[in-house]
Amino acid sequence: MLQLETQESVALVVRIREGDRAAEDALVRLFSKRVSLMVLARTHDPEAADELTQDTLLAVLQALRKGQIKEPEKLSAFVYGTARNLVSNYFRVRGQQLKLESLSLDPSIGQATDDREHSERINAVRRALERLDSTDRRILLMTLVEGLKPGEIAGQLNLTPEVARQRKCRAVKKVIKCVRKMSRR
Repeated sequence: MLQLETQESVALVVRIREGDRAAEDALVRLFSKRVSLMVLARTHDPEAADELTQDTLLAVLQALRKGQIKEPEKLSAFVYGTARNLVSNYFRVRGQQLKLESLSLDPSIGQATDDREHSERINAVRRALERLDSTDRRILLMTLVEGLKPGEIAGQLNLTPEVARQRKCRAVKKVIKCVRKMSRR
């Protein structure tokens, strides 16, 4: 039975490399439910699980189309490894977002701030945003202002969802670092 699965995996990978759309559909049918359950078990968030499952299958299909899988007989391990990596990135970004949310500029929460301090903070954030690469700044604005998800941003900017997530993560770190430097002055 295991040998048959290996042969089927290799055949599926070869068919996808050759551009067989039916093979791509077969891969999605084969793995979507299993990946979704694995991701849901880790995130406990049905919406995030759906998005991460789609991102996983898309990343796997793109890798297969480009011939980037070195061991086709280990297709299942490749798919689940991709899912694990995307879940890890999700938690890393989510943790950073939670840290940012806890740094509220709202004077009604925590200690009172005067108008001057508030204005200085706003200006520091603006200067930090101006120092970002235009694509990174756009990704942050699309995320924070427009409320778009990485998959949506990726589609608009011709990036992969993973690249959009990574660039957003790096941009947030740069803004935080820059604002901290400015606030120490």
